[in-house]
Amino acid sequence: MRDKVLIIDDAEFNREMLAEILKDNYAILMAEDGCRGIEMIEQHKDEICVILLDLIMPVMDGYSVLAFMEEKGYLKYMPVLVISGEHSVDVERRCFDCGVSDFIKKPFDNSMVIRRVNNIVDLFQYRNNLEEQVALQTRALKSQYDVICRQAEELKKRNEKITDILAEVVESRNLESGEHVKRVKSYTGILAREMMKRYPEYQLTEEKVRIIESASAMHDIGKIMIPDSILLKPGKLTEEEFDYMKSHTVKGCEMLDNIEGVWDETYKSYAYEICRHHHERFDGRGYPDKLAGDDIPISAQIVSVADVYDALISERCYKKAFTKEQAFHMIINGDCGAFSPKLMECFQNAREKMENVSREV
Repeated sequence: MRDKVLIIDDAEFNREMLAEILKDNYAILMAEDGCRGIEMIEQHKDEICVILLDLIMPVMDGYSVLAFMEEKGYLKYMPVLVISGEHSVDVERRCFDCGVSDFIKKPFDNSMVIRRVNNIVDLFQYRNNLEEQVALQTRALKSQYDVICRQAEELKKRNEKITDILAEVVESRNLESGEHVKRVKSYTGILAREMMKRYPEYQLTEEKVRIIESASAMHDIGKIMIPDSILLKPGKLTEEEFDYMKSHTVKGCEMLDNIEGVWDETYKSYAYEICRHHHERFDGRGYPDKLAGDDIPISAQIVSVADVYDALISERCYKKAFTKEQAFHMIINGDCGAFSPKLMECFQNAREKMENVSREV
């Protein structure tokens, strides 16, 4: 309990007079110079509520005591009132710079001494209590934040698991390797990070890239609604069949609209725009909405290139696989439709990384 006043003054008369004034409200400690004062501070640092300090003393002056207290951090909870006679503005300014809280002027006025001491003790106790409450609340909020972060991480893992399961269902119906989704996700992450690095105008962040990368697995979810007679047809589709095949973009979005409580709104929004627009082309000749340029969401633009690249280098029921070299030039030359020039620059820079993924996955 902090209920002691430490009086540090080389003049015994001053020490005794201040002790007499304050003895009814506080336990009194006294020191005759700075060295003894520091010893008393160290011995009673958990009990002292205020220090009355003379500046001019032999052996060690008051400024040295203040410097010691500042170094130890004691001034935060142990206020100091300077005992002074007449002093200049410079002295007063220096004292405040050293951490002094107030002054007690000589000759002493009993009521003023009591008021100043009581006021500064009450102020510091209130401030320290407030800081303790803030610290307690901060720790409680940190604990709650940690719980929320763990729950968010668990939810993210669950969402990704559900996404992967749905994507694997699509791939199994399409008679394609389940590795297609994994490769598209990897390509998407590589291209998105290139775009984030080179083109800040798209406002991509690492968090957005992570979500786009995960949501890319949903790009063909609508194929669940396409009949096998079209989805698995080995030959060329008729115009009517191809129109129906193209509807997988819209049907996928309808499925996403009907799935509630699985993904948060940000994730679902990216999944929706990827699912609907990954077959759009930069010149407006894609489908289903014939969007052009940057009217196509950047997430869908990125996944479009990732999907086309993997489709080209993979064997399908209706075609053989192209080499990585062929696939690269077909995309760059526009054989698979027009893509953003900025995205093509990123595609060229990411070529080696994407080829490494295709070998590893």
